[in-house]
Amino acid sequence: MKKTFISLLAGLILLTACSSPEAAQTSQTNSSTTSQESSSPAPSQPEPVPSSSETVEQVPEVSEPEPPKPDNTWKFDTPENHQMNPERFAQLHQALEGSKIYAMVTVKDGVIIDEFYQDGYDENSTFAIHSCSKSFTSALTGIAMEQGYINGVEDLLSDYLPQVLEQEDSQKHQISLEHLLTQTSGLEWYEWTRVTNWSEFRSAPNWVDYILGRKLVTTPGAVCNYSTGNTHLLAAALEQAVGMNLADYAKTYLFEPLGIESAEWGLDPQGITDGGNGLTMTARDAARFGQLYLQNGVWQDKQIVPAEWVTESISQKNTGMGDSTGSYGYQWWIRPMGAKNYNTFYALGAWGQYILVTPELNLVTVITSMYPENIYAPRPFFTDYVLAAAES
Repeated sequence: MKKTFISLLAGLILLTACSSPEAAQTSQTNSSTTSQESSSPAPSQPEPVPSSSETVEQVPEVSEPEPPKPDNTWKFDTPENHQMNPERFAQLHQALEGSKIYAMVTVKDGVIIDEFYQDGYDENSTFAIHSCSKSFTSALTGIAMEQGYINGVEDLLSDYLPQVLEQEDSQKHQISLEHLLTQTSGLEWYEWTRVTNWSEFRSAPNWVDYILGRKLVTTPGAVCNYSTGNTHLLAAALEQAVGMNLADYAKTYLFEPLGIESAEWGLDPQGITDGGNGLTMTARDAARFGQLYLQNGVWQDKQIVPAEWVTESISQKNTGMGDSTGSYGYQWWIRPMGAKNYNTFYALGAWGQYILVTPELNLVTVITSMYPENIYAPRPFFTDYVLAAAES
């Protein structure tokens, strides 16, 4: 009986030892899985924010490189390389010696082909260009219009200078910007005559009030009567329109784009820019302005003055003062010149200041001089030598 029990016990031990390996493997796998799950990390958390004491690596910002500044320096060449007779310029220099012309600069095809300076002057000398300033004020009017500060030339002066409506003569209320641009305001003014009110105007404590206070002698728009007063009213209106001093406006939108660095512009007693008269600059800088208009308002591939405004400005609006000066546009004179009657438009200042532009020849000439007795005295130096150099 005892042996039987021992035999039965041995059989059970053997049966257990021979049980299936799959079962053993399953048991191990379950045990391993349980162990792995129990030891798995918690779900991932956001990266901790470094404390102020820790160093954070900064990615350097990449700034856009500044575009290169345009090269506004003048280029130079000989007259003969631009179909101009050099002998004529040699003769011109002889004729200029001892004259009252301070400087004369000629640009052909965009390069300076000739310049002359009287003893004591050079390319850095600045000159008062007097009423040539009017053409600059005209350019700024076109720029302001393009920028939306002015609706159009038909805008009334009173839209910008409300004090116009305080004038008793209601016809003054009808003066428009175009009347000022074309010298047809109708306000009494004596400037193109031997007896003038110039000194009275310049000594007035308030120039705008003085001009507006002049009698209205013709209907606005009817008669051209040259008046620096008209252009000064235009400058005052522009300052109200653009909300800044016109000299500063010119520096930003006209002078700096052209590379004009020498310009200085005077002010009236109230600080309004002397739009009809007060500019000084070098002859070379004045030539830049002429070249700008020759190129229909474009400089260095950028439209500085609207092309349409350039066209309107140098188109005849009236017959001017009915003399040899020529017809009048928007503060520019227009007249055929030279033996071949080249159509030329030009800015003209007291005592013989000229910025002459002859599109047919791709030509600009600047003259600064001192001829108080004859504003036309410098003109033959242009017609008889510069234009003649092209003809020969």
